[in-house]
Amino acid sequence: MRIAVIVNPALPLGLLANTSSAVAIGLAAKFPALAGGRLSDADGKTIDVSSKLPVPILQATADQISALLHKALQAEGEVAIVPFPAFARAMHNFDEYARHFPERNLAEETLDGLGLAGPEKWVKSLTGSLKLLR
Repeated sequence: MRIAVIVNPALPLGLLANTSSAVAIGLAAKFPALAGGRLSDADGKTIDVSSKLPVPILQATADQISALLHKALQAEGEVAIVPFPAFARAMHNFDEYARHFPERNLAEETLDGLGLAGPEKWVKSLTGSLKLLR
């Protein structure tokens, strides 16, 4: 299993952070086993672990993200595909987003980010040429 979060580096820093975190939560919702569980230290203090796998944050333009989404949507098998369309920022709660989403066509929407989780070969084939966000 491999994870990748792809964001548009042209976004302001706060929107980059928001997009990355929202997409990562979506990936973990699909595959709860991605979460690290709980660990206790020598003093017995227990914490929740963030992730069992590395989560690279990669960069791509909105057009590249859209192209990646459409390639990813052709996948078969157990994968997670979590797009973050720009119009979602205007929604103030999930119910509003869920109500308006069926009226939209992702092929025509600007995407600020995309999360992928699935077989390593599949994720690498889609993201191998992308650079890390710096």
